[in-house]
Amino acid sequence: MIQVDNVTKKYGAVTAVDGVSFKLETSQITGFLGPNGAGKSTLLKMISTWLIPTAGRITVDGFDTQKEPLAVRRSLGYLPEHNALYDGMRVDRFLVFIARAHGLSGARMKERIEWAVNACNIQPVLTKRCFQCSKGNRQRVGLAAALLHDPKVILLDEPTHGLDPLQVVKFREFLMDLREGRTIFFSSHILSEVLGISERVIVIQHGKLIHDGPVTELEKQARERKSDVETLILDKVRKAGVSEAGREVRA
Repeated sequence: MIQVDNVTKKYGAVTAVDGVSFKLETSQITGFLGPNGAGKSTLLKMISTWLIPTAGRITVDGFDTQKEPLAVRRSLGYLPEHNALYDGMRVDRFLVFIARAHGLSGARMKERIEWAVNACNIQPVLTKRCFQCSKGNRQRVGLAAALLHDPKVILLDEPTHGLDPLQVVKFREFLMDLREGRTIFFSSHILSEVLGISERVIVIQHGKLIHDGPVTELEKQARERKSDVETLILDKVRKAGVSEAGREVRA
């Protein structure tokens, strides 16, 4: 459902994403890990058509993000790290606005809004204006908006930011319920969060892919080292960071 082929993104002399390639399948939850500034958000923005790659190619549900951006947007739901809402709008009217923007109307629009409201548990804030919502409720409103059109591909950038521990647990269960028939790709810098729900983990550091594989493989490697998965991933990130720093110094 998502194909990333040798993708690079540069901002002047700074390379934010450096030759990254991977393919994500349907009915799979993939966690996306990396330190702050590693390039996670930049890559998600390229997949969602917000940004254009400097080099390489990305397809979503068979559509090229540069040649067919509107078709890509119809196929995916995206919750960015900084969840942008229309603060002056009431939540219920905001959802109607987003639904119409996705081409929904009539009974289908009503059905999808009711589903999203119940699934994301935002009934108590429907008549509030967006700016009156807490950070956690804003995240849930943003998620509801991202899922209104029943997308095949779901991109989530730090989706549990602002949620309390109980809400985080419920969010994990919600993602598991959404998994069948969809491709879910979510980024986080919290290892335990990713490992608690993902079947596969992709890790980048300094814009480069340093790990891509199933969680079961990481668990096996950790057992062989008589360690744990979190320590194993942190070691990979640290080694990649040292190598990159050394390469930059030698250059």
